[in-house]
Amino acid sequence: MNVAFFMKPKQMVAHLFIDFTIRQALEKMHHHGYRAIPVLDRDGHYMGTVTEGDFLWHIVKGEGKESHTIAIENLEDFKLSELNITPENNPSVLITASIEELLMRAMNQNFIPVVDDRNLFIGIVTRRDVIQHFYKKTFGYSEGE
Repeated sequence: MNVAFFMKPKQMVAHLFIDFTIRQALEKMHHHGYRAIPVLDRDGHYMGTVTEGDFLWHIVKGEGKESHTIAIENLEDFKLSELNITPENNPSVLITASIEELLMRAMNQNFIPVVDDRNLFIGIVTRRDVIQHFYKKTFGYSEGE
């Protein structure tokens, strides 16, 4: 089965750009109610996924007595690119990935970013969609029947 069958296209997926300020990113995540969101460069390449925890670690820096906090207003002074965002934290799959690969990724990720052969972000597949596919396949009916 084709990944495109499960995919929510980029136009329907909230995402951030790597040059956003941390405040912009937090406001967009809050607006959409997400706990994790894909990050792209301005050319559309998938850079990784940022989570609430990434922001928390940036806001409260250091260890022990050396830690300090940053006022929310000062988050405009920091770019999203200053966080350690890498694709390894929430790996993407190619549009040609198998349903088995989606299932393996869905066990560890709430959503799976989908890229084309140029690493351009084209959408996501949610864990819910993968589970629903296997539920229908196993039990022969869909949710609500």
